[in-house]
Amino acid sequence: MATAVVDEADKRQSPLSDAVVVRFAGDSGDGMQLTGGQFTLSSALAGNDFATFPDFPAEIRAPQGTLFGVSAFQINFGSSAIDTAGDAPDVLVAMNPAALKTNVPSLKQGGLIIADEGEFNDRNLAKAKYDANPLEDGSLAKWQLLKLNISQLTMDAVKPFGLGNKEALRCKNMWTLGLALWMFDRDRAPLIDWLNAKFAKAPDLAAANVAALNAGHAYGETAELAGPLKQHHVDPAPAAPGLYRTLTGAEGVALGLVAGAQLAKLPMFFGGYPITPASAILHHLSRLKEYDVTTFQAEDEIAAICSAIGASYGGSLGVTSSSGPGIALKGEAMGLAIMTELPLVIVNSQRGGPSTGLPTKTEQSDLYQAVYGRNGDAPMPVIAARSPGDAFECAIEAVRIAVQYMTPVMLLTDGYIANAAEPWKVPDLTAYEAFPVEFLTEVPEGGFKPYGRDEKLARPWVKPGTPGLLHRIGGIEKEVDTGHINYAPANHQAMTDIRKDKIDGIKVPDQVVELGAEGGKLAVVGWGSTFGPIHQAVRRKRAEGADVSHVHIRHIWPMPANLGELLKSYDKVIVPEMNTGQLKTVLRDQYLVDARPVNKVSGQPFTIAEIEAAIEEALK
Repeated sequence: MATAVVDEADKRQSPLSDAVVVRFAGDSGDGMQLTGGQFTLSSALAGNDFATFPDFPAEIRAPQGTLFGVSAFQINFGSSAIDTAGDAPDVLVAMNPAALKTNVPSLKQGGLIIADEGEFNDRNLAKAKYDANPLEDGSLAKWQLLKLNISQLTMDAVKPFGLGNKEALRCKNMWTLGLALWMFDRDRAPLIDWLNAKFAKAPDLAAANVAALNAGHAYGETAELAGPLKQHHVDPAPAAPGLYRTLTGAEGVALGLVAGAQLAKLPMFFGGYPITPASAILHHLSRLKEYDVTTFQAEDEIAAICSAIGASYGGSLGVTSSSGPGIALKGEAMGLAIMTELPLVIVNSQRGGPSTGLPTKTEQSDLYQAVYGRNGDAPMPVIAARSPGDAFECAIEAVRIAVQYMTPVMLLTDGYIANAAEPWKVPDLTAYEAFPVEFLTEVPEGGFKPYGRDEKLARPWVKPGTPGLLHRIGGIEKEVDTGHINYAPANHQAMTDIRKDKIDGIKVPDQVVELGAEGGKLAVVGWGSTFGPIHQAVRRKRAEGADVSHVHIRHIWPMPANLGELLKSYDKVIVPEMNTGQLKTVLRDQYLVDARPVNKVSGQPFTIAEIEAAIEEALK
């Protein structure tokens, strides 16, 4: 029976040379994110296309060995275009019983489990709520199982360096990484160089980690094992010539903001407050001071956005960032930026909610908050990024709209985009059209009007202290043109209409169809990080002959001028999103189309199979 399972698995794994999904899982102290990150680096150096999905526990440090303390890192890499981190892993590396229990249901039937049997003791089995050892009771029969005492093998490898047991076991992830590098025919040299650089001040630790890495690799080379442990070579993916790097969504946002400020010829000020998963943007920007970037970690979310508004008033590009709970706290100050009509970029890295919710999990449930979530009529442009690379482009677009229309702009990403990584071709910034800001520096003919308008309805931007251009701003209603305080009903009506008309009149590109035809039986409409699974699912169903197209919306507000007509050209519209149907409601409201929801609110991204099933159901 076991032989039959292995034979079937070998058939199923025959395409592994094209694309493979590997998931590393262990306790949050086992270094799985580091292992996954370095394996991602090896995939990039091997020329593979890839997408990653780091999955963190919500607790800062959950009790060791428990189910809610499991940290996982999934990577889908291959020799063809990769759009998602993969549905089900081909290989699961489980460092303890809790990691096995929480992750093995996702593993493909016939997939390979590599388990550290040294951690499957009675204590850890009880913490993972196992009544019996799954490595011994036959419950894993539908998968291939490779039991290795990684803990002991690691301790044996680092014994010459005199480390204590605790320090020695911290090298387990490097042993595991070494085995993974052998399994997929990867070069160890870059990782060895990285370890030597990382532990340059602790050469014994460097040597121990290198020894563990080499021992894991050597185990793969020399083990006389039949069946599961095989070496697979994954060819490089075709790629246009150019300079490539690995990019996360947080890095994409940070670099795009800097590029946008450079194109606007402005210094940038970032005021932020730490919150998962948005904190990484502050971390990245703090290392870019040479590009005229000032970063400020404020005492709270309100101070963070108010400092950014102050910077914009002073003539810099003000930027702030948070996740849903922090965006809620920034709400009143966003209204202030709308009332004062100052450029401001607000980045919302969405996470599960409400309240503290799921701090380390992904969701798309802040769309209502972004479009409607302020007191009064307070319209604001909203842009949604679909991937780490797209986050770079969207950040530039957010800066352009903010400075050209004198308005705050919200840029939506989410936990999946923020933490995920992909190969990114570094663009030539000279190919981007600059949009330099022109401050008003002299009193215009007819006198200075702080709330006078240009053809875009944008008011002038004046640096404080400019001779002859003294003016007041604030949160109380302003008089048309003069900016004086004015409570008159007709004036408030006029200013409310002007602010709305300005946002409604923002020029955004027409909506394109990502895959398929303009018009037909079914459109799958997405936004944000659902792009990958929707695109792959639509591609597969079209290959089967289905009349289905993929439409992905970047400009959430205002929406593209042709979007309503485009959506009405399809018989049916479904909207997959990681919430209870927020974009669906906006589309119904704006265009009176019968958009149907496909919702998932589990903290995990959509799989391709889930979107395929929704397409099949819609086409019945």
